[in-house]
Amino acid sequence: MQCAISGEAPQVPVVSTKSGNVFEKRLIEAYIAEHGKDPVTGEELSTDDLVEVKTSRIVRPRPPTLTSIPSLLSVFQEEWDALALETYQLRQALAQTRQELSTALYQHDAAVRVIARLTKERDEARDALAKVSVGAARAPAGADTMQVDSTGLPQAVVARIESTQEKLSKTRSKRPIPDGWATSEAIQEYKPAQSTESLYPGGKSLALDPTGDLVLVGGVDGVAGVYSLSKQQVVQTLKAGGPVTDAVWAGNKAIVASATGAVKVFENGTEIANFTSHAGEVTALAVHPSGDIIGSVGVDKSYVLYDLTTSSPITQIFSDSGLISAKFHPDGHLFAVGGTDGQIKIFDVKSGAAAASFPMSAPVTCLEFSENGYFMAAVTENSTSISVWDLRKSKLLKVLETGTRISSLNWDYTGQFLLTGGPNGLTVQQYTKSTKEWSEPLRSAVPAVAVAWGASAQSILALNEEGVITVLASQA
Repeated sequence: MQCAISGEAPQVPVVSTKSGNVFEKRLIEAYIAEHGKDPVTGEELSTDDLVEVKTSRIVRPRPPTLTSIPSLLSVFQEEWDALALETYQLRQALAQTRQELSTALYQHDAAVRVIARLTKERDEARDALAKVSVGAARAPAGADTMQVDSTGLPQAVVARIESTQEKLSKTRSKRPIPDGWATSEAIQEYKPAQSTESLYPGGKSLALDPTGDLVLVGGVDGVAGVYSLSKQQVVQTLKAGGPVTDAVWAGNKAIVASATGAVKVFENGTEIANFTSHAGEVTALAVHPSGDIIGSVGVDKSYVLYDLTTSSPITQIFSDSGLISAKFHPDGHLFAVGGTDGQIKIFDVKSGAAAASFPMSAPVTCLEFSENGYFMAAVTENSTSISVWDLRKSKLLKVLETGTRISSLNWDYTGQFLLTGGPNGLTVQQYTKSTKEWSEPLRSAVPAVAVAWGASAQSILALNEEGVITVLASQA
């Protein structure tokens, strides 16, 4: 008998009742403990299926090849040859494995380099896409679209900017306070006097036309409206084509920006121009003091100027960060933009060249110039304080702490009163020129995402998140 596993005569033979094979007991028990199967047939097998075969103990004879020294040397030689052959095969396998590993590492390194190059090309393509000049302006009478020209402003536009600057800069510092303008004592008495129903929920823009009666508001549903304070009703509905991000008046024209990247111009409720120069959301609008030039900024890191007299974009200037706020200097020769990088960048309107930069601590959400052109107020995202910069000395003049989060700023025409609005209420900060001191004549709990001064500062308009307009005025 021979063991089916070792091929030698078993010392303690057992036979499988299932297959009939003979095994060495210790070998088959170890195999069953590890695999639970018959090593020959692969069937399920347990130790209970083994029957021990009773045989007499015998002494295994020595193989005839090991009965002499020459035969032993021959066996040793054969074993050495086998060992040398196995060592050679192991070395050969090791060399092949090393070569395969080297190839795999080279392929991995090449793949990493390709991924890095593709990632770089993707980022460059995205940056180039952000700077693509779409420039398609649709004129009302079916005029051909124009490509934005960033090489310079038309001479006629430059002439208007220069004449506006010359006219305003000469009279600004000596301009008297208009008759009937609100005083600090009157502002202290302002209380909610009128509220509307919910007009356009989710909106964050509020603008009052030059007559002081029509309020331009917009909502996230892609619709803006013109609300008449005297009639206490919406008199015009304007379709923006996307969630309204900002809205301003340019004379009697309503300018509406949307998250789709469009800037639309409406006159008497009719759309007369549609600009799509931005490759992404338009975040803010600003009106030039001349009244016929509009500026817009967007997440595509650019600002665009539009000429309303020709209903066309006239220039597009790119910066190094997304832009979320904008305002023209009262003289019209500078354009300030607030970036997501916490910088206030000021550009020369005529050339598009960077004129100055003011550092802030976070994305700049609000910008406002005083009417005399000397001061600039700015607010960062989720901030409760106002940074007032002196443009003449290019330094931070004052930090006004309001104690409540600020969502909107609005300086009055005289430069005395700086209106702030936020989700927890609104305040009025007053600057007294004679003493160069700041005070707070008004603090109200009326929440506001956008605020504006009424005619002659005799009232305050506040828009909340639900789209409700509240008018604050003196009860007298």
